[in-house]
Amino acid sequence: MVSGLVDSFGLSLGWTIFNLVAVDRGGLALAGLFNAAMLVGVVLSAPVTGRLARYLHGRTLLLLAGGTEAILRVATLAALLAGYDGKLIAAGIVLMHVAAYAGFAAMRAEVAAVDARPQTMTRYALSIAAVEAAGAGVAALLPLHGACLIAVFLVYGMSLVPTILTARRARVRDAATAGPSMPAAGVDGQVTRTARREHDRARTGRPRLPWPVLAGGGVVTLLAAGPTLLSVALASELHGHKAVAGAAIAFSAGCLLSSSAVAVVDRLRLPTQVTWPLWGVGMLVGWLLAPAHLVGLFVAQFLSGLSMTAFEGGMDARIARDAAPGTVTTVLAWSASTRALGGAVAVRLLPALVAAPAIGLTSGVAAATLGAAALSALVRLRLPRRRAAAATGPAVLGP
Repeated sequence: MVSGLVDSFGLSLGWTIFNLVAVDRGGLALAGLFNAAMLVGVVLSAPVTGRLARYLHGRTLLLLAGGTEAILRVATLAALLAGYDGKLIAAGIVLMHVAAYAGFAAMRAEVAAVDARPQTMTRYALSIAAVEAAGAGVAALLPLHGACLIAVFLVYGMSLVPTILTARRARVRDAATAGPSMPAAGVDGQVTRTARREHDRARTGRPRLPWPVLAGGGVVTLLAAGPTLLSVALASELHGHKAVAGAAIAFSAGCLLSSSAVAVVDRLRLPTQVTWPLWGVGMLVGWLLAPAHLVGLFVAQFLSGLSMTAFEGGMDARIARDAAPGTVTTVLAWSASTRALGGAVAVRLLPALVAAPAIGLTSGVAAATLGAAALSALVRLRLPRRRAAAATGPAVLGP
């Protein structure tokens, strides 16, 4: 947990400075190129992580990912400051985020190996999100020259040292050596073809990916996460640059309460078909007020921090719980990748569809869509239970 917090603070600090320098050197076009490269790296990290996790112990995967990311962090920032070609820097950013999210998947697998409950996974996700908001806020206050820039280089690269040191305590073993034993033979003494195929999938690290679950998470992110992912730009356009810091604080406050919110929802025992769209509604509903008043922006960011973190933690917990032995790292990488893909499409489409003042109307339509999906799922799941109860009839009391 501590290693993840230090790493995320350094990444957020350095990446924010990186974007500020990019805007200063090449405007929004250059910053857009680099952020697109980041999202491409996140999407590509899933298949790369899956392949590496087939052969590498969690310890080795963390060391490889952390060392590669640290080198590329410093190299890409130095190349930007030195004026290298933007496309070359973008290629480095893609590789950097492939390594970053491979390490992130490995770290979440370690958390799941200790405790895979939704509250625990959400607590890890909220800690990461909160400290990233803090890193971005600190970066916005720093000058982009002199001793401060040298300090940024050190923090940006050295913040991965705790992860590299902690890697020696990794528990997750590679799929090739930690897979399940061969299933028992049937009554005829033969192992069925299906059972053998599932066993081979687990041992080789080629899990049967839960595509419906992954697709559902991607769709919720696509519909709900756009305003939150563009919150810095939206806050600046709606209420000025000074609103960005307050929005970051509100988002962090929401993140810190997300674990408690997950615990409350878990006690209701609602299925994911209901809870995930409702978390999406939570990400959106505050943006109905954001264009009208600064307080509305803070409310929107608070609800976004709470709902987005709870959604991501719950999705990761669900996928880690259902994963075959030896494939947790792989499926968690695909979980982050599908969310990143949905977020990338949302970030790309939202500015093209609406201007900042109209974000409330767009958020309202998306929130209504997700709310209807949650209500429909609840009705579909409740009706069979009521019919079953009606079919059995009331219990007959004896004399």
